[in-house]
Amino acid sequence: MTGDEIVLGPLPKGITLAGEGMKKKVWNILGHTYFMKAASDSSFAFETLDPPGTGVPPHVHPTQDEHIYVLEGVFTLYLDGDWETAGPGDTVLMPKNLPHAYYNRSEEVTRGLFWVSPAGRLAELFDKLHNLDDPAEVVRLSAECDVQFLPPGSVEGA
Repeated sequence: MTGDEIVLGPLPKGITLAGEGMKKKVWNILGHTYFMKAASDSSFAFETLDPPGTGVPPHVHPTQDEHIYVLEGVFTLYLDGDWETAGPGDTVLMPKNLPHAYYNRSEEVTRGLFWVSPAGRLAELFDKLHNLDDPAEVVRLSAECDVQFLPPGSVEGA
């Protein structure tokens, strides 16, 4: 370990400040900025800043439920065969094994508070993906950390 890795355990007490990540942890993943907001064995939360035209293609979390609370902008979502949108104040529910994706197809920045339960290996994955610019390597590393991307072209409109 280099000292930068996230060691999960019980949720520590404290405050994660606005515009910062817990323990100052921030990731840049394929144009998105992710701020770690909380990390423990039982859950992992991160805030996203998604520029126009960005998104995360269809994928599945086989061991985690995932949620999004939309803070700003409108997300275009793929939820197991259906295309929907969610705006500020909406909560998106994505149970484990549900194929899902999210995109910012607007001209404005979107922000959301995402969390998964249990935490699994998502923080470890984000450490591996930080500043990586090869989508094929992102898919490969994701599979190693229990996030499975669907094959390109398998979802119309993705």
